[in-house]
Amino acid sequence: MRISYLFIVSAAMMLNSSAFAQRFEVSGDYSYFHYNPTITGFQSRSFNGGGAGVALNFAKLFAIKGDFQGYGSTDWTFTTQAPIAAPAGGTTIPTGTKITTKANMFTYLLGPEVHIQTSRFKVFGEVLLGGAHTSGYTNLYNAEGFAHNPSQHPFTMAIGGGLDVKANKHIGIRLGEFDYVLTRFTNVFTNSNNQNSFRYLGGVVFYFGGD
Repeated sequence: MRISYLFIVSAAMMLNSSAFAQRFEVSGDYSYFHYNPTITGFQSRSFNGGGAGVALNFAKLFAIKGDFQGYGSTDWTFTTQAPIAAPAGGTTIPTGTKITTKANMFTYLLGPEVHIQTSRFKVFGEVLLGGAHTSGYTNLYNAEGFAHNPSQHPFTMAIGGGLDVKANKHIGIRLGEFDYVLTRFTNVFTNSNNQNSFRYLGGVVFYFGGD
């Protein structure tokens, strides 16, 4: 509820006519996401995808930024290191069982950006909060015939920064944005959460309003 409320309030701010008197930016990007699950025997996963973002500058050094990314399906392979007791209605998974499924990933984030700009460059740092979703854990449940089909949209945080190069007053190139990403997916295999991951974004930035 708190995350939903944050997005509603921020969206209202973005649509306020006075906000558009300030410069704002719209970006489109490619994104690489290196995801580190907390399941023993479950190797890190690389996702490729992309998305878009919008940043509204309310002061010379400050902006509010929204970020939305989606990542295409990739294989998840998990080999059990010990017997796993399934939830009620399922069967216990024996040691050495290899499970392979598909998975995607989506993130939706919002938060403050601090930046320093010149006529050619923009260096920025950000702290973004929101949520994420992946089909990976659901597909693992289904692959083993578990009795329930969990759907999660856990707390997600991205902390990092990047560099933009301005081609002209309307278009720029995002050479790189690098973020540490915390997600809090919980799974029945270990009942653990707090995945520590990394992402890279690069793409095009369009500038509107302002001088």
